Amino acid sequence: MSPAETVGQPEPVALEVVDLGKSFGAAIALHSVSCSVAAGEFVTLFGPNGAGKTTLIRIAATLARPTHGAVRLFGQDVRTEPELRRRIGVVSHRSFLYGELTARENLTFFGRLFDPVGAEERAVEAARAVGLEDRLDDAVRNFSRGLEQRCSIARALVHEPDLLLLDEPFSGLDPLASRNLEVVLRSAHESGKTIVMTSHDLTQGGLLAQRVGILNHGALRYWGECPADLQATFDDCVGRIA
Repeated sequence: MSPAETVGQPEPVALEVVDLGKSFGAAIALHSVSCSVAAGEFVTLFGPNGAGKTTLIRIAATLARPTHGAVRLFGQDVRTEPELRRRIGVVSHRSFLYGELTARENLTFFGRLFDPVGAEERAVEAARAVGLEDRLDDAVRNFSRGLEQRCSIARALVHEPDLLLLDEPFSGLDPLASRNLEVVLRSAHESGKTIVMTSHDLTQGGLLAQRVGILNHGALRYWGECPADLQATFDDCVGRIA
């Protein structure tokens, strides 16, 4: 399709959340959240503990079911199109790695889950992308927190997903590991991947974000371009009552 033919056409939407709600008994984790993320966009979600960030990521990643509302990935409902999961890479508080296996074995295993053809080569490429190629044959149980997080990112990348969903990926990392992860995420974004990340660190989280969302008490209080004074906007949103 030529550039002229694309003029006036809507930008593709990678992730669309429509009237999303989630309750755990009497506790409401999400209040009718609606937002959309364009393909190729980098979005960071902020909010205090218990704001609903992790719940939103888990539902978008098909790891949890909403109480009401819908999540669409690339225009399709994740509940009726399970094959969409292959287009998602997820990093959560758990690494999902097997400690007794080497990094190579872990990455090859997860690569084969989505596509057995070329899984070994993709494992090496994913490890190289996060600077882990020299530790491919070491058992994950011997990794530091930073190395384990890098391997977890590689696991999320190994099947070449279109959308990365990252829940507090910088948590627990030392400054050097944080800088390395920043380089990895910047490279992934520049390669065309859509990234949605949660963060409690306004400086770190706002560094790469093109758009930010601020959640408080399960409600989306702000959604838009990263404001010049993110701290003031955050304080205003968190000061509101749901």
